[in-house]
Amino acid sequence: MLEKNAPSSPFVADMSMRIERHADTYAENITEFLEQPHGLRRRVTEQPLLDLFTRHTEAVVATYDPPGIRRAGDSLVFGHIYANVLQHVTAAPPQAVSVKQLIAALIAAEVEFRGPLRLSRTQNRLLAETYERLGRPLVQAGLPAHAALAYRRAGSLYRIDEDTDAEDRCGLEMARARRLAQPVAWRRIGGLVPDLICGYGYRPFRMLWFVVCQLLVFLVAVMLRSDQPPAITLFQVLMNYLNPLGVGDTASLRVGGRAIFVVESYLGAVTMSVFFALLVRRWFRL
Repeated sequence: MLEKNAPSSPFVADMSMRIERHADTYAENITEFLEQPHGLRRRVTEQPLLDLFTRHTEAVVATYDPPGIRRAGDSLVFGHIYANVLQHVTAAPPQAVSVKQLIAALIAAEVEFRGPLRLSRTQNRLLAETYERLGRPLVQAGLPAHAALAYRRAGSLYRIDEDTDAEDRCGLEMARARRLAQPVAWRRIGGLVPDLICGYGYRPFRMLWFVVCQLLVFLVAVMLRSDQPPAITLFQVLMNYLNPLGVGDTASLRVGGRAIFVVESYLGAVTMSVFFALLVRRWFRL
């Protein structure tokens, strides 16, 4: 009887050993990278590592010559490798996973993704879920660019499965991982703005909260420059956001009040245009 998470055939066992050997070698490079001072690691980035990762993966794929073009059943070839990692990630509370285990699982997933075996729809789904679940521990291990690769693969497989919600979820996580992988500090900080406002375009309804915040700011600003009742000021601010007021509508404002309305109208036009563009993209998958 096979042990839990053991390879199902001699061929799979042989391929698993090759993956483990390449993971061992690559893990040494990652350890050297992570042991560098934080500032130096930021300047170097993970791109040279990803190039090396591609060479390791291609070396395994070149020797991946399965007995047939289809796998019996709907399980994944290297499910035992993924299980060793994911059972720790999904534990309550999550347990630490070594870099070598993460890399072995990522190489195995790449071999299945790029290999000659024709995957069924169920296998595509399982592989997409595996890629997605590898993303967070890769980020936690200090390898956000590797996580972005995993999320990109997951998104493409979910697209094949026509699961648009899962595809968008992976797209959002990929954008966040890419932000963390940025070598320049101001770009990482600046990248938080589109995430908070609209989730990099994958969460357009977040912009409604941004609209509310804008209206509150302009309401307070106009009330400080106006002597009219608050109810009228509220009406003017709400109307001006979507339809700019005329000169006669702002006659009761003191100096600077009209400038506030001008800024609000331009900002409202830009914000609502972006909101509806993202909404149309989400609804019609443009």
